[in-house]
Amino acid sequence: MQPAVSPPSASPAASRDERRALELLSGTPYGRISVSMRALPFVTVARHVVADGKVLLRLHGGFGYARACDGSVVAYGADNLAEREEGDESVWTVQFVGTARVFRPDAAQLELFGRAPRSADAAPFVPEYLCIEPQFITLHHLEGVPARRAAHAA
Repeated sequence: MQPAVSPPSASPAASRDERRALELLSGTPYGRISVSMRALPFVTVARHVVADGKVLLRLHGGFGYARACDGSVVAYGADNLAEREEGDESVWTVQFVGTARVFRPDAAQLELFGRAPRSADAAPFVPEYLCIEPQFITLHHLEGVPARRAAHAA
């Protein structure tokens, strides 16, 4: 599969790859959001769901990242690297950029997210939510990558 990097008005083949990227993203619950804050980059973990072609994120409000991202162009990425089992040699990564907006999820969207974590860095988890409409989606797919588990020293 060829990587797809395309604006929204791309060819039908690119649109098919974009749809496939969102399908793959739907199959994994967490990813990483990246943004520049005070001219410095930062990356943090977020729970995501895909709804109506948009990616909805749940972050811990205690970090202040959702407010920092609101109105900014962000990058978001997820993959299946940690979820592979022995014998699964297929690796994919999805990345996209888009403008993030703080939003308040409705009851159906909250249900999609499922139960929130109890804590974040030993503080009670306080959810904040972002909505991103993906632009410039990139999908990379590798085959023949053995799944390896880290060995622990005795």
